Amino acid sequence: MEFAPSILARLKERAQRFHELTDEISRPEVATDAKRFPALLKERGSLEQLARLFDRVQSLQTRRKENEELLADASVEPELKELAKADLEDLVAEQSALDLKMRADLVSDSDDFRRKLIMEIRAGTGGDEASLFARDLFDIYKRFCDSQHFKIEVLDLGTSAVGGFKEVVFAIEGDGAWGLLRYESGGHRVQRVPDTEAQGRVHTSAATVAVLPEAEEVEFEVKESDLRIDTMRAGGAGGQHVNKTESAVRLTHLPTGMVVTCMDERSQHKNKARAMRILRSRLLEAEQARRHAERAAWRKSQVGSGDRNERVRTYNWPQNRVTDHRLNENYSLEQVLAGKLTPLLEALLAADREERIRNL
Repeated sequence: MEFAPSILARLKERAQRFHELTDEISRPEVATDAKRFPALLKERGSLEQLARLFDRVQSLQTRRKENEELLADASVEPELKELAKADLEDLVAEQSALDLKMRADLVSDSDDFRRKLIMEIRAGTGGDEASLFARDLFDIYKRFCDSQHFKIEVLDLGTSAVGGFKEVVFAIEGDGAWGLLRYESGGHRVQRVPDTEAQGRVHTSAATVAVLPEAEEVEFEVKESDLRIDTMRAGGAGGQHVNKTESAVRLTHLPTGMVVTCMDERSQHKNKARAMRILRSRLLEAEQARRHAERAAWRKSQVGSGDRNERVRTYNWPQNRVTDHRLNENYSLEQVLAGKLTPLLEALLAADREERIRNL
């Protein structure tokens, strides 16, 4: 049994990059660079396991070659040849396990280990009912985050007249948060009888979810010269303060035309900081999408593209079920509403990992 040359080449490339980074971060001018050093250290950490794996592969190949040479040497005593033969049999099982680990580790990347993300939920078709559903989705994710001890912070919120959410943007932080929630992007559809429906007819409404990796300032810098910053009066409650203070902030990223607006009703400084977090993360997502598109021949078959327009899930109240269309599986609506998403999220993660391995 031989390792696939293409798999070995990829593993060797990652190991070489690990050693390059090790040398680079040891240089004084890099170690004292407050922006560059953390980014390089993070990249090196993501490659360390692959470098160790490559060392194990090389060790196994060396042992196998030595045993094969012993078996081919006519001058070697029979007892020693028996030991070499037994060792080769053990190496076959070890190589099979290493091959599986190589493939699994190679399909992971540094993004898989992110702790921070920004989630955006927007009401879609369905009017007031869609805004109520958007609020329900937020409540589901909040309950899930609470159960996982993830920190959640609302960055921007727009409410509807009936108490729903037209749009809510919030940050999530915690170990494993990105890995679990990254596949929630897409269209979410609800089928239920609205409270305002007198005749009991089931209506269909929708909301869209986008999950963005929160970009650290050290990994994605936004130049002030690329921004247009507008201030305005915030709407909503706040009394006389709202009428007198232009606390709402709108950022326009001139190179891309991307616009982010935040309003805290009180602090312009806080609104600008929050808007920058959202803008930076959206720009990082756009850059990642561009890179993914360059190697998208295999990526199209993954669990989800992350496109808001892709319908990923239906929440059916009359039948008490949630259907994930990528998995073709049904889950208990009651459990999902309680924020018990782990079985569903882990199934999506496993499906995507298997697909990536098949396409190596």
